[in-house]
Amino acid sequence: MNALHIEGLTKSYGTGEPVLRGLELTVPPGALAAVLGPSGCGKTTLLRIIAGFLQADAGTVRLGDRLLGGPGVHLPPERRHIGIVPQEGALFPHLSVARNVAFGLTGTDRAERRRRTEEMLQLVGLAGYGDRMPHELSGGQQQRIALARALAPRPQLVLLDEPFNALDNALRTGVRADVRAALRATGATAVLVTHDQQEALSTADLVAVVRDGQVAQCATPQDLYNRPADPWIADFVGDAVLLPGTVDTDGTALTALGPVRLATPPTGLHAGTVLLRPEQLRLADVDSRDAVKGTVTEICYYGHDAMVTVSVEGHDTPIAIRVAGPLPVSPGEETGIRVVGEADLHL
Repeated sequence: MNALHIEGLTKSYGTGEPVLRGLELTVPPGALAAVLGPSGCGKTTLLRIIAGFLQADAGTVRLGDRLLGGPGVHLPPERRHIGIVPQEGALFPHLSVARNVAFGLTGTDRAERRRRTEEMLQLVGLAGYGDRMPHELSGGQQQRIALARALAPRPQLVLLDEPFNALDNALRTGVRADVRAALRATGATAVLVTHDQQEALSTADLVAVVRDGQVAQCATPQDLYNRPADPWIADFVGDAVLLPGTVDTDGTALTALGPVRLATPPTGLHAGTVLLRPEQLRLADVDSRDAVKGTVTEICYYGHDAMVTVSVEGHDTPIAIRVAGPLPVSPGEETGIRVVGEADLHL
């Protein structure tokens, strides 16, 4: 099976601080895992070690039952059976689309190369484009050809290095969906490196958040968003409302927004950080008995929804509330805030 197993991966450059610090990651066969993290956290280093472009200082990389890298072992990139989709496609400008796709199909006869090339072009939705040159394609089409080239040799693993960065927002969503569908159709295991939280959550089966050279949390997109391991992850993956809170005897937390029900109340009295998402907050009538009063400081309108920022007494930073539909308030107005659902408490 083509599962990816990474254990204890460590890498330093020169005498500097380690970029990777004993990183651990497992990607099941056929899954698409997004490696998500801020700049400088070690994402690109990890990708280059998996691909074989860099050698780790310690740790192992296994693909299925094959050891790709470890103590005394470093398979070169061409022997790893890994396909790579780099940023901006990186197609060979002097080769046609068909010859780009067929580039890695060495050791096969001409008829098989032609058949496999046509199959890959059909898979990525570009059948009939084989005679075109890369400069005749749009950015999104170039990325799909780069994926077809990576998939043509039937790799066990596909690495995608921020492949959608150069695309505009309108194009990015469609290309991401096409890439995901093509990967699923071939059954290849895949690792997507990105710094875009929405991209990771909407595209991947698993999301591994990397922080300071380690995987801080690896989970499904739903679990990562709804049950982040700590406040930093909560704030990094999506918008978060973080409130100091004290657990009451009834299992609620007392916060600047009033009592908040906890999904998993701790035993005993504790103080910690209460995590809510902006969509768990509702604007209410300013005189509502079960609402906390605040003043609207800012509104960011996105069309499908808006983020309303409200200043509340007892909390240092304004609180973000996601509002769908018509906006019932304006900056400077007083409003009530009501909490819906349960919150997490991080001690």
